[in-house]
Amino acid sequence: MDKFDKAILDALQEDATLPVGELASRIGLTSTPCWRRIQRLEAQGLIRKRVALLSPERLNVGVTVFVSIRTNQHNVQWLESFHKLVSSIPEVMEFYRMAGLTDYLLRIVVPDIAAYDRVYKRMINAADLGDVTSSFAMEQIKFTTRLPLDYVDAGT
Repeated sequence: MDKFDKAILDALQEDATLPVGELASRIGLTSTPCWRRIQRLEAQGLIRKRVALLSPERLNVGVTVFVSIRTNQHNVQWLESFHKLVSSIPEVMEFYRMAGLTDYLLRIVVPDIAAYDRVYKRMINAADLGDVTSSFAMEQIKFTTRLPLDYVDAGT
């Protein structure tokens, strides 16, 4: 990965709707080589997809809840069932299996506490959970989807 690839990735993380010609001009290439690089970065899996970032507040899902889950179930059948359940809940934006005291961490967006309670009840009715701890975000201090590019291996 050279400086042009990094510049393409950086610019697309800021605005994936940039026309190829404008992107090429910004990074010092012509359109055709820039387009080929974008296609190669996509083929390599460095660009997974291009999306629109929506406003949670304008879509009435401005409450963010972080949910820590502990369970005493650690068998494959339970794990597959739980993953299927959580993946089917549209309010769950992120879902991680953790190391340490927490087994799973979820980021959920909802309009209010009552909506979160419905999500919570859906989870506890469908899965054997040992402990569920919910933390409501009071203020979003930083949010980004932009990944740092300083750690990219030159051989990628």
